[in-house]
Amino acid sequence: MTTGLLVIDAQNVYTRKPSELWCEDAGTTVRKINKLIEAFDTRGWPIILVRHVHRVDGSDLGRMFDYTGEAEEAFNFKAGSSEVDYDERLTRPKTAIEVTKTRYSAFEGTDLDDKLHRLGADTVVICGFMTNFCCDSTARTAHDRDYFVDFIVDATGTPGTEKLDQGKLRRFVAECLSAGYARVSTTQEYLGTLKGKR
Repeated sequence: MTTGLLVIDAQNVYTRKPSELWCEDAGTTVRKINKLIEAFDTRGWPIILVRHVHRVDGSDLGRMFDYTGEAEEAFNFKAGSSEVDYDERLTRPKTAIEVTKTRYSAFEGTDLDDKLHRLGADTVVICGFMTNFCCDSTARTAHDRDYFVDFIVDATGTPGTEKLDQGKLRRFVAECLSAGYARVSTTQEYLGTLKGKR
């Protein structure tokens, strides 16, 4: 069996101002994601780049932006916009596999599970954006589909909420996931576990 790296939504909507979803210190987060990508690429392990993209007419939104029952007129992640492009600083190996999603979890409505099974993966390593939405949701779904999950908390980014800044929200998500869904570590800690592994 093998381990697959899931790079979730490393897109301009999270990494570039003036996006309302801009994540503070996104550049540092992308650098840490790149360290993980480099480690996997060096070992020839699978790397899957995931992007969130919606049709311009919003016909594939579902409840994404009207979870209270009141639809938002404007929405993010429109196909063809610069905000859905990968951050230009992101390392994208030629061997990387790409998946496009329309929900928080990278498994929902995609062939990610099939791809991982074909690769023989029993473990997924999760990094990207946002800590408390797409990364968290993907980790929980992966666990429920019987994958071992490594959640690299400092290689995830979030703009935070009105009550919790990025640091507090990362710690909160880490605490919740580590209680039964995932092994949580920092980039440095995780890379340390790979020494000698090929």
